[in-house]
Amino acid sequence: MLESKKGIMICGHGSRDKDAEVEFSLVAAGLKKRFPELAIEYGFLEYSAPNIHMGLNRLIEQGVNHIYAVPGMLFAATHAKNDIPSVLTTFEEKNAGLKVTYGKELGLQQAMIEAFQTRIYESLGLDATNSPDELYDTMLVVVGRGTSDSEANAEAAKLTRIVSENMGFGWADTVYSGVTYPSVGIGLEKLLKLGYKRIVVAPYFLFTGRLIKRIYAYIDKVATENPSVEFIKTPYLRDHEKVIDAFEFRVREIMEDKISIEEDLMSTFKRRLAAGEIDVHHHHAEYQDPEVHTHTHSHDDHEHEHSHCHDESHQHSHENSHSHDHHHGESHSHGIYKHISHPLGPRTMIGEGICHCFMSQFPQSLLDEESERIKNGVQGEALAHKD
Repeated sequence: MLESKKGIMICGHGSRDKDAEVEFSLVAAGLKKRFPELAIEYGFLEYSAPNIHMGLNRLIEQGVNHIYAVPGMLFAATHAKNDIPSVLTTFEEKNAGLKVTYGKELGLQQAMIEAFQTRIYESLGLDATNSPDELYDTMLVVVGRGTSDSEANAEAAKLTRIVSENMGFGWADTVYSGVTYPSVGIGLEKLLKLGYKRIVVAPYFLFTGRLIKRIYAYIDKVATENPSVEFIKTPYLRDHEKVIDAFEFRVREIMEDKISIEEDLMSTFKRRLAAGEIDVHHHHAEYQDPEVHTHTHSHDDHEHEHSHCHDESHQHSHENSHSHDHHHGESHSHGIYKHISHPLGPRTMIGEGICHCFMSQFPQSLLDEESERIKNGVQGEALAHKD
């Protein structure tokens, strides 16, 4: 019988921002200290190198035949539920003798909450170990990623409530930088009306990237327009020691077979796939070298995304919008979001020059309406649309 050699695979989303790749590698380095006897690799779904296949291959090259794979995701949305399991399943099927065991998203573990609170205290110039009893004069605004998965969005709102009660903020609310509502700009505009003179804006993100930089740019813009209000930008989580604790806990859950059938993302994925409840195109998860793509297409990468989102993708059917980013490396899908046209949601970001694959879900009539408003300088209430 072949001796089992185990290794750890950390599966991330990926970013066009190279700084995000570097920061993600720090998680692998942190876990290596916790599991010095195991081979540890990482990889991304798209945009970044190494992709997940490359990381998995590196483990196999080291003789690993049982891989503990953990999603490097804060919450369980489409990527953790569908895309990563699809890549792992396809890879396992193509490598005889290989066993891949998939873990859970980071979720609202106590370690994650403590890491987030520590970052907030840091931004306020306070010591988390000797913190004040209350911050009643301050409002907390948590920025979540925002997805088409309502449960993942709800987890971000739950985090806001927990942190607000733990730290004693005067008021707290959640805004999102993704497909859902309220968007960051218009959300901050609404919250300013509450009259707080000190506002902490805390992105609940693991790593840097275009979204983080956009969020901080929003805050700077709002601060300039509201000089009587003190805006405080909280740093994202990065490789905080508590974050490494949370990753370690998820790995040990797999090792000790402590994941219940109800919480098993891989089993749930396979059941839903067999039942025809999800549409994942396995050929999209085939190995493609993102370095080749980057070297060949980096110059027009943004232009491709821009034209794809605004010029042609609105003509796609909803079914086709599920996996149209596969050209960047691995499988990538987006669920249909029924509130895509919400007046306080992603439509408020149209015209910023920043594109989202979710744009393919906008009806053409809405795109035409927003284009006309932007053209006429009457872009509504969204901060992003103000001069």
